[in-house]
Amino acid sequence: MNETMQTRPAANQQEAQQETKSVGVDIFDQVYHLRGTDPAYIEQLARTVDSKMRAVSAHGNTVDSLRVAVLAALNIADELETLRARYETLAGSMSLSQVTMRSRAGSLAGLLDEVLDERLEDRKVG
Repeated sequence: MNETMQTRPAANQQEAQQETKSVGVDIFDQVYHLRGTDPAYIEQLARTVDSKMRAVSAHGNTVDSLRVAVLAALNIADELETLRARYETLAGSMSLSQVTMRSRAGSLAGLLDEVLDERLEDRKVG
């Protein structure tokens, strides 16, 4: 099987134009020849999929590799959705923190303006 994989989004145009390279990976005792711009990343993904399939196979009674692949994909999708939810929670918390910081910065700037105005008035009077 020869597949072309889109690996990680390109940071710039030069990276997007990199030549794709072929890499052979072993997933659940099957060799796949994949192409992409980052062979090490493809190998890392293949190790993740292989590991997940082996874990699913070890905990189940099925020897059907398609069923194992689907169950592994569901496990990976569950991990992805959990991480997305966590990211959204953290991003929301970060936004709230930014709003709080901006509010506090505004208050401090106001207080600083008051102090500076008072000193300016004291200098005018004195």
